Amino acid sequence: MRYAIQIRRQAQKKLQSLPASERERLALKIQALGNDPDDQNLDTKKLAASPYWRLRVGSWRVIYDRQNALRIIAIEAIKPRGDAYK
Repeated sequence: MRYAIQIRRQAQKKLQSLPASERERLALKIQALGNDPDDQNLDTKKLAASPYWRLRVGSWRVIYDRQNALRIIAIEAIKPRGDAYK
């Protein structure tokens, strides 16, 4: 059940600006999300009153859109926990 991963430029810039250890940890979780977005080990949740989902990785939040019909996951933003829901 693989999904294609698309990362918006803003999210890509944020990912590249992080320290290597954080970047690696986020990249592994995003890859696991693409392999199986319904995996119970991933901490994902549908956001209320929004078409987006969130993936929790430590103190970081990956905000993404999931298109099941096209099998695409579009990463919209990568933000620290305090800024992710504003």
